[in-house]
Amino acid sequence: MAIAGLSACALLDPRSPEEIVKERAQARWDALVKYDTKTAYSYFSPGSRAVLNLEGYESTLRRGFWKSAVVNKAECESAQKCDAILTIEYEHQGMRVKTPLRETWVREGSNWWYLHK
Repeated sequence: MAIAGLSACALLDPRSPEEIVKERAQARWDALVKYDTKTAYSYFSPGSRAVLNLEGYESTLRRGFWKSAVVNKAECESAQKCDAILTIEYEHQGMRVKTPLRETWVREGSNWWYLHK
């Protein structure tokens, strides 16, 4: 019953897809910066989770690598697909580097999910 309530809330969300994706992408990256892999993984699309389990995902990450991430905006090309446009900061060879990043988010059911490639 709680799941049905959450789904109904998502359908009634007055925010635009861009606002929702921007918020979810920021939350996922906040988790990555903190090395909260379980939370970051929880934003993966169901299809992404079907081909990559949590342990496999964790094996691709390095603790402390990402220093910050800011989602600048989201751009939606359809009602089912958006791109989050970010600036991420990481450490490489002892230097901090800022770089742009574009990631894809897809709508499945009543929510938006990160599409891991």
